[in-house]
Amino acid sequence: MPKVLISDELSPRAVDIFRQRGIEADVNTGLAPDALRAIIGEYDGLAIRSATKVTPKLLEAADRLKVVGRAGIGVDNVDIPAATAKGIVVMNTPFGNSITTAEHAIAMIFALARQIPQASQSTRAGKWEKSRFMGVELTAKTLGIIGAGNIGSIVADRALGLCMKVVAYDPFLTAERAADIGIEKVDLDTLLRRADFISLHTPLTDQTRGILDASALAKTRPGVRIVNCARGGLIDEAALKDALESGQVAGAALDVFAEEPARDNPLFGLDAVICTPHLGASTSEAQENVALQVAEQMSDFLTTGTIVNALNMPAVSAEDAPRLDPYIVLGDQLGSFAGQITESGISEVAIEYAGDAAELNTKPITSAILAGLLRPQLDSVNTVSAPAIARERDITVSEIKTERLADYHTLVRLTVTTEQRRRAIAGSLFGGSKPRLVAIEEIPLEAELTGHMLYVRNEDKPGLIGGLGQALGDAGINIASFHLGRHEAGADAVALVAIDTELPAGLLKRVCGLPSVLACKTLKF
Repeated sequence: MPKVLISDELSPRAVDIFRQRGIEADVNTGLAPDALRAIIGEYDGLAIRSATKVTPKLLEAADRLKVVGRAGIGVDNVDIPAATAKGIVVMNTPFGNSITTAEHAIAMIFALARQIPQASQSTRAGKWEKSRFMGVELTAKTLGIIGAGNIGSIVADRALGLCMKVVAYDPFLTAERAADIGIEKVDLDTLLRRADFISLHTPLTDQTRGILDASALAKTRPGVRIVNCARGGLIDEAALKDALESGQVAGAALDVFAEEPARDNPLFGLDAVICTPHLGASTSEAQENVALQVAEQMSDFLTTGTIVNALNMPAVSAEDAPRLDPYIVLGDQLGSFAGQITESGISEVAIEYAGDAAELNTKPITSAILAGLLRPQLDSVNTVSAPAIARERDITVSEIKTERLADYHTLVRLTVTTEQRRRAIAGSLFGGSKPRLVAIEEIPLEAELTGHMLYVRNEDKPGLIGGLGQALGDAGINIASFHLGRHEAGADAVALVAIDTELPAGLLKRVCGLPSVLACKTLKF
């Protein structure tokens, strides 16, 4: 039975979901880092919110861990590269609190436009400063949205309902998508120049960190109002303070800060600043939604292999998972075969999917192929870490999808280019689910890859089979199956022999020395 640790506060209904799916769930919140590290090795899954820090040190002790599920969108508290290297899938729930966060941004826009928090504080202090709090209308004003993803799109929809004009900067926003949601796509400088209000809805990355810095703020329309309910690091807070004090920025409403909890921030002393303590996702509906979603996603992954909203692994739907399983086995075997017979640096990997295979979600299969290919050189590589490791090693990976072939209804062909040569192998599924090798170096050969095997490349001359059988027989090695293939009579040929036990090194040397043998190697699957 898989075990999951819930280390941050989640709805009790999340625990019910885990247990209903046959997963043991322990709730142990508020643990100190050392205490969490002491027990994490017992668990297959870790469900968190923002309090738990998933660090490389914690992951070192997580020998069983397969998945980290973040109930919410932000994963700043998870070291994703370290998790990937460890083979741990990292999931979040990007849609469970989208409406709540978008509504908070709209509320902040209203609060800025009418100075509601300041007016409330003044009135409660016994003052009646009606003329002090002169506001602005939202109708016909231009809202500039930086990041037009799920939350940004909802904010745009609500702003359009308020009769605002909406422009958006997002490198991934297509013109068609912008037209569909009724907004105008612009570059960042245009947005800064035109917007009366700016609302940020982009993740914090190396590209977006400090996107509103001193230079950007200087390009804004004088008197602009800025809302940030995304990530604190998107704004240079010192530069924002200067812009507020100079009047370039008329007001700012911030739900997030560069350092949280934000107990001492230079912006707090400014009258034109409205602050909330990271409340974007803080509604009862959102908290319930993300807790239930993360429990469902983690349960699906641990019980069926379904991958949803993963940040370091291709998605695999519940419908795809059973169809992909035999292909993932086939991919791992093809990669493993190529990896075991490759002895020099790999520069390029090309994978062709033909027939039925071309109609699948091939990313998980490619990950399995890369894991099998790299594993002989890197023991700790896995389907999660393999694509990242390939990129780190400057290995070019490409996928090609082609029509159905004459000989096979489905085919996966792997071509590996090394410093010395290019080698291709191909495999198929027999009976829809049984992986088989069907070609080595364009030589037709049908074989099941199991247990211990001996691979021989030779000149097609009489005597090889007899000599090979004699060598194995003399050593007491039983042959389980014997597969042969050749280009044509007298040309290169290959033999793939399944044996019951591992081949001793001395015997391998004898086999390699047989007449007409060009190369030989032992393989394990």
